[in-house]
Amino acid sequence: MNPDIYREIKRRILFLEYAPGQILNENVLAREFGVSRTPMREVLYRLAWEQLARIIPRTGTMVTPIEFQTMMHTYQARLGIEGEVGRLCAELTTDSHLEEIRAIRRACLLLTDRKDPGALVDIDRRLRRVVHDAAGNPVLKSVSDQLYTLTFRLWYVTLDKGDWQQEVREMLDEIEATLAGMEARDGIQTASVRRDALVRHFDRIRAKYLGVPSEVKL
Repeated sequence: MNPDIYREIKRRILFLEYAPGQILNENVLAREFGVSRTPMREVLYRLAWEQLARIIPRTGTMVTPIEFQTMMHTYQARLGIEGEVGRLCAELTTDSHLEEIRAIRRACLLLTDRKDPGALVDIDRRLRRVVHDAAGNPVLKSVSDQLYTLTFRLWYVTLDKGDWQQEVREMLDEIEATLAGMEARDGIQTASVRRDALVRHFDRIRAKYLGVPSEVKL
């Protein structure tokens, strides 16, 4: 599989440059990237395995729709994983990890009066990288990243809606609470912080995506 083509097509799907439900033509993509159909087919099958695309016989490859019920189930699965990552990262953190999170907090503060969804996404990913590095469990990281990827588009499609400063404030609260738990080396506290942040994150998305708050609980 060509990793560069894979990363680019995946990026286009995640950042909605390819719309949910859009059909991707294997031949057109192969011509665009200057490759034969075989390596392009390998990329599309990999994306189908990751549930970002769906192979439709005699039609092409469809970008998977954003189905709210599926997203809710995925967030439910994320809760346990993120809690365990939080516990481990607090128990195994180093001073270097803590300093990285402080730098992420400073970068997030700069977004309070500057609307930049891409920058906020980058801050979220930086925080996740540090937390996973501190936790030191590659299996948990792999599962966590896959589930995060499945829910990313739902977050991104709603990120531009509502109060921008609230989004930044919520991110800052998550960063600061995670940092406090890691500084205390308190695994139970940090596990709770990571789970609670995810629940609040989902609740905000649900209200934006459905238009009204939902009674469905994680």
